[in-house]
Amino acid sequence: MIGPNKHKLYPNENIKTVCYISNLPKRVNVEIGEYTYYSDNNKSPDKFYENIEHHYEFLGDKLIIGKFCALAEGVKFIMNGANHRMDGITTYPFNIFGGGWEKVTPTVEQLPFKGDTVIGNDVWIGQQVTIMPGVKIGDGAIIAANSTVVKDVEAYSIYGGNPAQLIKKRFSDAQIESLRKLKWWDWDEEKIFNNLEKLVSEDGLKELLSDLKRT
Repeated sequence: MIGPNKHKLYPNENIKTVCYISNLPKRVNVEIGEYTYYSDNNKSPDKFYENIEHHYEFLGDKLIIGKFCALAEGVKFIMNGANHRMDGITTYPFNIFGGGWEKVTPTVEQLPFKGDTVIGNDVWIGQQVTIMPGVKIGDGAIIAANSTVVKDVEAYSIYGGNPAQLIKKRFSDAQIESLRKLKWWDWDEEKIFNNLEKLVSEDGLKELLSDLKRT
């Protein structure tokens, strides 16, 4: 064995609170990388799509999540369908209530549109985090529990709070630059298996970065 079966929804049959969400039935405008999991102790984790809110196909915005991400219970992705028109005096959505108010139904072009929401690879998102439309979270980032992310997050940084702010960088700028070149999540299964000890330890980090410099 060189790792779990990445094609199984529940890679560990003894743990039904964690599943590989890339193996859920495909959904339009949602892309999820291999080995990315969602964990939920209150409901079946295969209900993950319920955590993607206001996501309407006609708007065309995508939720893109990379490989080897860890998504904790209650994470919410708010998509562009939640937006109200903001160029007038009021943001109240009169049109959805009918009774003649539909005459002010906005066009898609009149609604704020923040683009795709993109989560990089090897991102850890804590429980009850809310991610707003159009946010980009870089590889290796960590989002603290109960945070609301309203702006882009740099690779290998730790963010937390409401709104989420930079707490600290995980590594030096030079190390981060090297890690972004390393892209370990693109290695094949055997290479990952043979480097597990290096991937999870401080000494291993130094060794892998040293090896990268020699290549």
